[in-house]
Amino acid sequence: MRVKGWSASAVLLVLLGLVLGGGPAAADGGPIGTDVHVAQTLGERELTVVLRRVTEVPGPLSVDVITHAGTAPGTLQLSALSAGRAVASTQVVLGATPGTYSGTLNVDHAGPWELAVGDGTQVARIPFVVPAQVPAPWEKAAYGGFVAAGALLLVALFAAARARKSWHAVVPATGVVAALAVAVSAALLSSTIPPPARDVLDPTIESANDPYALPPSTMDTSRPPLNLAVSGTPAGFTLRLTDGATGRPADDLVVHHNALVHLVVIGPSGRLWHLHPVRTAPGTYTARLDATEGGRYALSAEVARRGGGTQLLRSTLDVEGPAPASTPQPPGFGTQDVGGVPVTLSAGEVNANAATTMTAKFGDTGTLQPWLGMTGHLMVVGPLPDGTAVGTAAATAPTWAHVHSMTGLPRMSGRSGQPDETVAAYGPEVRFTYTFPAPGRYRLWFQGMRDFAVLTAPIQLEVPEGDRP
Repeated sequence: MRVKGWSASAVLLVLLGLVLGGGPAAADGGPIGTDVHVAQTLGERELTVVLRRVTEVPGPLSVDVITHAGTAPGTLQLSALSAGRAVASTQVVLGATPGTYSGTLNVDHAGPWELAVGDGTQVARIPFVVPAQVPAPWEKAAYGGFVAAGALLLVALFAAARARKSWHAVVPATGVVAALAVAVSAALLSSTIPPPARDVLDPTIESANDPYALPPSTMDTSRPPLNLAVSGTPAGFTLRLTDGATGRPADDLVVHHNALVHLVVIGPSGRLWHLHPVRTAPGTYTARLDATEGGRYALSAEVARRGGGTQLLRSTLDVEGPAPASTPQPPGFGTQDVGGVPVTLSAGEVNANAATTMTAKFGDTGTLQPWLGMTGHLMVVGPLPDGTAVGTAAATAPTWAHVHSMTGLPRMSGRSGQPDETVAAYGPEVRFTYTFPAPGRYRLWFQGMRDFAVLTAPIQLEVPEGDRP
């Protein structure tokens, strides 16, 4: 009777374990893979391409293309490329209204891929990785424990029924208890086990086939810096990134703040462009400007290299043509009209070497949209000398800074996603904190997105001397 009673209890434990541990792995943070948001300046279109996470292989890859105000209607050709070969293609028709336009492609294996986005003139090639669908370590332990417990239960029952001595059933019975303990412990502790760092998946290592097998080398920051060479004209110029040690094309950029390259361009009269060049070949990116002024344009490219950390690369682009007759000076703090929206800029006490909190209020309603995962961006360049064209002065300015604001955005859990760019529910006030490293004259540009239009409010600021830290 003891054997029968124990057997019934063991069966009950196994069934309970299967009920508790056999459901979806919710604690693992959802299916393997995450959405990838990549801003792209394709021709004159400013787009955000969203590659939705792949939940099964073979399976569908959903792609959303978010357009901004002023984007021309037309058709984009999307292709999923593996080893340079188009595996699947579709078309996305962009309407005249800014918003989201979608298409679906099929991927048939895990590993490195490229998404080709073409507008009939230019083709952007966005690299991404489809990770293999492998169980988490805790899942292996839980399911393995339940299987082992079931097998040992059968052995215990057989031993109890056939053996002359009851202690022969004790050994497999103990194994059942141990296996169940492992399985239940793994299931209960699953919520404390972090998901793999999917944003550093390297297609050249085994992590593409097993996201949980990330060697320490993927987080190594010892790679040499990049070199940047710029050539062409505003109608179409090229950025070439090469390894500082070998001189070879550098094709190991990772998506950083929703883009492969954040390019800030300052023109001769102080106009600012915040662009996201498209990758056309390994280490090669292209962009264009609607520039009409001759003179020197200052460029700053912010990139993140796999195994090399974030880098800020600077260069210039000289443009032939008439220089601006005069350089208008932007206002200081106060209210200005930007695209029909009143933008009010203010700050607390401003001194060099002291943290300064600045506020940009875009309109009067909380209708800002997150752009590049942020509610606001602030560009700071200076100190700038008097009597020099802004582009020329910016090219040699000691300070270039790109400050972000996450004001009001919901806290995103782990690496599970990015704020939805189409949700207009933030602001209108956006706060920035920055420490000016030296006194002098600075140019600042505050940016926020509303009604799918990026609003840029420039000011000029004289920063007085502060106390040395």
